[in-house]
Amino acid sequence: MKPEDIRTSTLEELSVIEGDLRRQLWKARFDNHTNQLDDTSSIQKLRRDLARVKTILTERRAEAASKE
Repeated sequence: MKPEDIRTSTLEELSVIEGDLRRQLWKARFDNHTNQLDDTSSIQKLRRDLARVKTILTERRAEAASKE
């Protein structure tokens, strides 16, 4: 997922994306421990995507709080 795609999303969409990435990461970790995961680099990619989404969510929430 590219940062440009994340930045164009709304807060609600970002929350949904965050939950989806968390589930995917959990499943990838579980599959890795049971030797069913073929692409182990997907765990690192998911972690980075999740971090990107969380960073942008934090930025937007801080902006909203400073406006109020």
